[in-house]
Amino acid sequence: MGNTCAMDGGITKAILYVDGFNLYRRCLESHPDTKWLDLVAFARNLLPEYRVVKVHYFTARIKPVASSDPRAPQRQQAYLRALATLSKVEVHLGHFRADVRWMVAHPQEIDPDTGKRRLVRVRKIEEKGSDVNLAVRMLVDAHAGRAGLYVALTNDSDQAETLRVIKSELGQATGLVLPMETAKGSKELMGTAPDFVGYVTRDLLLASQLPDKILDEHGTITRPPEWAEKSDGPQPSAWGPSNR
Repeated sequence: MGNTCAMDGGITKAILYVDGFNLYRRCLESHPDTKWLDLVAFARNLLPEYRVVKVHYFTARIKPVASSDPRAPQRQQAYLRALATLSKVEVHLGHFRADVRWMVAHPQEIDPDTGKRRLVRVRKIEEKGSDVNLAVRMLVDAHAGRAGLYVALTNDSDQAETLRVIKSELGQATGLVLPMETAKGSKELMGTAPDFVGYVTRDLLLASQLPDKILDEHGTITRPPEWAEKSDGPQPSAWGPSNR
């Protein structure tokens, strides 16, 4: 397969595919001052030896039923609006699904009348679509030869086959960025032998923040106050000194 688009002035092009829900749960949720993330700056800081030509971001719009914080959808909307000002970022939206189900109680209890484990009704909320969207986008881009390196930011082992196909069947170089130290990452993903391996650090996130105020065609987008940077500046990283 031809790959004439893979280089630019001798520098390999790279595309980053961000599993937004995985990144949020693993890195951002407990560190609000990192949530106003500039995905282009983040990709460049993560891949300094490559020319990042695109960042695909996979997420879903928060519904009030999917969050205990009524302001969460408003903050997310501000962030998605800010991302729309970045020409190299493309947002792909899945959706949240909320179902009421019967599930085994925790800790487990035995119903004395039936001798079976006691069940309770719960509202189960799942994010749907992003994993499939990410896999399809990576495969389409790799098949078209739009870069020389295709990098997935995820710890979802379901993407192992995506990386494996891109590398072994399409003959393209792959990258894997884990939202934690590599030693704790998915063995299935690491088993695909990616050509590039990195991981997300707090220092990397803090170095890749959007401006507090951004202008678009509708006016000013302001960083949510709940996501304000700490006044005492960046703290030493608990996630390691490097993204490699």
